[in-house]
Amino acid sequence: MNQYYNPVRTIQGAGCVEEIGALLRSQVPEVAQILLLAWNESVFELPAFAALDDTYSVHKVCFNESNPTVEQLFDLFCQTRDCIPAFVIAVGGGSIMDVGKALCCLYGKEIADTDALRRIISNKEYGIPAARWIGIPTTAGTGSETTCWATIWDPTKDCKRSIESRDNYAWAALVDPDLTAGMPIGLAVSSALDAMAHAVESYWARETNCVSRALALQAVRTIMGAMDDLLDGKAQAHDAMAQGSMLAGLAFSNTKTTACHSISYPLTMHYHIPHGAAVSLLLAPMLAVNAAKITDLSALLDALQVRSADELENRIRGYLARAGLPVSLEAWGVRWEDLHHLAALGLTPGRADNNPVDINPEMIETILEKVYPTYEMSKGA
Repeated sequence: MNQYYNPVRTIQGAGCVEEIGALLRSQVPEVAQILLLAWNESVFELPAFAALDDTYSVHKVCFNESNPTVEQLFDLFCQTRDCIPAFVIAVGGGSIMDVGKALCCLYGKEIADTDALRRIISNKEYGIPAARWIGIPTTAGTGSETTCWATIWDPTKDCKRSIESRDNYAWAALVDPDLTAGMPIGLAVSSALDAMAHAVESYWARETNCVSRALALQAVRTIMGAMDDLLDGKAQAHDAMAQGSMLAGLAFSNTKTTACHSISYPLTMHYHIPHGAAVSLLLAPMLAVNAAKITDLSALLDALQVRSADELENRIRGYLARAGLPVSLEAWGVRWEDLHHLAALGLTPGRADNNPVDINPEMIETILEKVYPTYEMSKGA
């Protein structure tokens, strides 16, 4: 049975961030409280956001941490809980949007400390969100503006947590490629590969559907078709990546991701490997594992512009290398003796069990060993 649902109003295109004022005026009265959450203060100076001060009571907060932790989320909650805004506007990458959408689920609750916050997240005691949010990505990769979950890291407890509520989709998403144009090439490529992983995993997920598969294939075609332009510094690549990331987000908003993401989480949590780089290294090995269970594998390979998992591995490592990023776990500083423990942490509920082929720690350790040595790239491009 095919079912698909996504209520996010998506506006995509150069300059579309200018629509933020009109969108808010259609929903909230003047002098309403607005929380503007951004990576750095330069966002507040952009005309579209500076103009909000003329109409609303805007509380501006910078959050410049990647992979937000439970402790960081609690601190930000304490800073802003007296505001309880009508809208949270989250401007940034996936980390900014994760904390923005998480706050919407937490406002109005008594949360004494981080342990209380953990209990709320673990027991899904959110209720109806107290605020709505608008997502405005400044990276083209996470698709977080179109999903209803937020990733919160908890390294002290050796786990990744997810705040998830179908009542907490963004009210709107403004996907403006002009906001991504200044990304360093390493971040741009890592983000693009993250988006591609979202699409590929959505395509083969156990929870896949015909709508998500169609969106996923178009996302993969768009991203792969523009990777060389992105690496060559061509401006048109940013619009392609913004579109591809949005399409991938719409695809996996209904299917979630699978083993690649599940296995990647401890690599990011313990070794700080950028999420997109970590998950991209796992795509080819998981393609080989999943191949027999993938509906219309030839359509996926065609979208990826490859004929095999080995060719995809060389293509991805080539992109990473051209962007100046390490192409193996060894090069990222992962210790061989840690692979066994990392494999044990790689079975994330809701992701590992969404993979079309059952996986276990032994399989994960074998996959990690495959992407560990730098010399693996020598198989020929």
